[in-house]
Amino acid sequence: QVQLVESGGGLVQPGGSLRLSCAASGILLSIYDMDWYRQAPGKQRELVAAITSGGRTNYADSVKGRFTISRDNTQNTVYLQMNSLKPEDTAVYYCNAKRLVGDWTLDDYWGQGTQVTVSS
Repeated sequence: QVQLVESGGGLVQPGGSLRLSCAASGILLSIYDMDWYRQAPGKQRELVAAITSGGRTNYADSVKGRFTISRDNTQNTVYLQMNSLKPEDTAVYYCNAKRLVGDWTLDDYWGQGTQVTVSS
């Protein structure tokens, strides 16, 4: 069965760094568009970073210059490197895999999330 498992979250002080991982099984991530979302208490889920199957990246304005999305296809894993963390980055971070065929979203998979807390 398809499974996405996030890891790497935890408690970090402002200005610190974390690297989140999203390990996939049952699919090859190399053909998927990959996204990282986050959701803070009382807030809507927001797109943080994206990388297409072709390697094109995009970031929310709030994290540009601080976060980097990447993938290692040999490990079937997507990463989110988070630097210069701020308290407002506190949220549950979710990994998402999508496969688009023409006008249709063929596949749409989600992990269960990992908690990131930025606090002194």
